[in-house]
Amino acid sequence: MLRHHSALRAVAPAAVLALTLSACGGGDDAGTDAKKSSRPKASASQSKASSGGELATGESATGKVEEEDGKVTYEITAQKVDLGTEAEAEKLVQDKADAKGMALAVAHVKYTHKAGPALTSDSDAGDGTTIWADGQRGTLLLGSADDAPGCEDPYDVTSWKSGESHVFCESYLVPSNAKSLEVHWSEEDGEPYIWKFPDE
Repeated sequence: MLRHHSALRAVAPAAVLALTLSACGGGDDAGTDAKKSSRPKASASQSKASSGGELATGESATGKVEEEDGKVTYEITAQKVDLGTEAEAEKLVQDKADAKGMALAVAHVKYTHKAGPALTSDSDAGDGTTIWADGQRGTLLLGSADDAPGCEDPYDVTSWKSGESHVFCESYLVPSNAKSLEVHWSEEDGEPYIWKFPDE
């Protein structure tokens, strides 16, 4: 379910956020992928699909990510998407025009370390995550979800052993009237796993 929150988070100053320049639908714009330049080389598999595909709410995919400490297998589950308001989005950007008709969407994705070496530095597991609204990719916001409720800052997770789970969040601007949001996770050149969150 797509969850609406009128007070989504304590808003960080616009100066510390980096709003990418691509608009919704700019699927291959280099700007939106600026944060993803070191996306993990992941190969994901799941019982319903071996190379991406749509997953039900609560269903998990399995992916391997090449971390600094070696290749780690993760179980990945998109838990929910929180959708804020246009007024909140305006506070997150330097130019309010960038937020016209837009809202902040925060995807909560749980990663469970299933196999591989224990991590001694931050993980790249979340780098393959994007948010789409009504079939178009949103506009990435850097840093705006690190302290959102229920989210962990991946840079603070520097010790991660098999069996342990962490929830990392991604933030995007999407049309405020979006009827359906999707969380995608994929390898850099692979087909995405897709979790849909309709507005109910």
